[in-house]
Amino acid sequence: MKDFKKYYTLPAPPEEVYLALTIPLSIKLWSGAEAEMSTEAQSEFSLFDGDIVGKNLEFEENKKIVQQWYFEGQDEASIVTMKLHEHKKGCSIELVHTNIPDEVYDEFVDGWNTSYFGELFEFFDGE
Repeated sequence: MKDFKKYYTLPAPPEEVYLALTIPLSIKLWSGAEAEMSTEAQSEFSLFDGDIVGKNLEFEENKKIVQQWYFEGQDEASIVTMKLHEHKKGCSIELVHTNIPDEVYDEFVDGWNTSYFGELFEFFDGE
């Protein structure tokens, strides 16, 4: 199991980034894929047409999202924490993803950089 931590900067205020990460229609706009999402703790979610599924653990509006991502056969929970901060260029996001299975670690790091935050950056930069 490996952990991944990285900071991303997006050209939009934290309030807009939070909405883009928590409203299904907004998620579909930047990801191009179906999403099921709620800001209710303990609710299930699905991203990228079901490629990523899990449970929403905690929300602090415009500031923090904590989720458990499901990996088949995994004993320890894989937790994703995104903390949103105001930044002179818009929003800084501190991402921490714990307990990523070794065999998919590189794929997930690439996914965070390109599919997730790469697409979000393009979405906001192209407005």
